[in-house]
Amino acid sequence: MTRLDRRALFTSGAAAALLAATGVSLEAAPRPGGRLRLAVPRDGSLEQVARGAVFDGLTEIGPDGVLRPELAESWHGGADARDWRFELRDDVAFHDGRALGAADAVASVLAWDVPGVIRVEATGPRTLRIELAESNPDLPYHLAAPGRIVAPGGEVDGPLDRAVGTGAYRVEQAQAGRHFRAARVAEHYKAGRAGWADSIEVLVIPDEVVRAEALRDGFVDVAALPAPEGLLGRGEYRYHPSVEEIALAAHRGVGVPRVIGRQAPLDDGRIAERWWIG
Repeated sequence: MTRLDRRALFTSGAAAALLAATGVSLEAAPRPGGRLRLAVPRDGSLEQVARGAVFDGLTEIGPDGVLRPELAESWHGGADARDWRFELRDDVAFHDGRALGAADAVASVLAWDVPGVIRVEATGPRTLRIELAESNPDLPYHLAAPGRIVAPGGEVDGPLDRAVGTGAYRVEQAQAGRHFRAARVAEHYKAGRAGWADSIEVLVIPDEVVRAEALRDGFVDVAALPAPEGLLGRGEYRYHPSVEEIALAAHRGVGVPRVIGRQAPLDDGRIAERWWIG
């Protein structure tokens, strides 16, 4: 397991919290525009970050650590927490123009293979019902887990270069394990809350020395690194979680959410959606 995996960089808001604590102005509001570029090793991080930008789930864990609606605008569990109903937003379309419907959510939930689910059905154009074998009051939280995305017809594992989601970014170009580029969706339902950069790009650079050079020379804004060699004394960078145990380095101008919880999985691949260029 890599250092990046151990630190759960792309599944924990702690990275962003510590970056913010080291100098990004907590008073600075997110700044729209620009291009956010990330360099990652060949360990699956590209796919995780890319899918977090292209797809949404029924619920999500916000950068403050709080469970909040995403594609489901509301939900209600029965008295025994076994029978759940989710109401989908009515202002969401997939990137190809098709409107999000309950059938897509049903097919996606079935594709996730969530433990304990015994029935999933659409009870209306925008209403999803999930029946559990046993009581689970935390179901909405579990549905926010990374990878529990909603895709047309439940095609949640399709190739990245043909990915069609409801997320803040639409795929422009992708090559599995190598490169991903996407552009912000105009008039997205999250406008003003997420998706700050005009475009995002994720590059797989296997060699850590070359990743450091790419950051130092301005080819990327954020890089996953196991050590600060090549950066110390050669510019202003922020290191997570510390210079001694670095997992990530970023240019000083990279912005992060001002309030970020430190104990729960938060960013779940949403760095591209939630971070910005200052």
